[in-house]
Amino acid sequence: MRSRAEQMIARLRELRMTTPDIEASAVVSVDGLIIASDLPVEVEEDRVSAMSAAMLSLGDRIASELGRGQLDQVYIRGNSGYVILMSVGEDAVLTSLARRGARLGLVFLDMRRAAADLDDLL
Repeated sequence: MRSRAEQMIARLRELRMTTPDIEASAVVSVDGLIIASDLPVEVEEDRVSAMSAAMLSLGDRIASELGRGQLDQVYIRGNSGYVILMSVGEDAVLTSLARRGARLGLVFLDMRRAAADLDDLL
């Protein structure tokens, strides 16, 4: 039987394989620690985890203080693609890197499904 971490990594790999616009992803704790990762070797996990936690915290504060309710997702568009953060329960965030020109509706849908599966594993 696979460990919880192995199951989470397998789910992240499945997300990448079934959603061609997603290039990589990771599950990060709200404290900024990597829980599971399907990031390429050239991407620094510690850096991704720290930035993800900071963005989630800031996004949560903005949504709350501006009366937008509970934070659902944060996304950043750069000229080379997207960084998308989505809550996984209350203790983690799913961070995905999507390619330029990604079909965001499909990416959001697949990420939401993955986040629900990952929340069950947490």
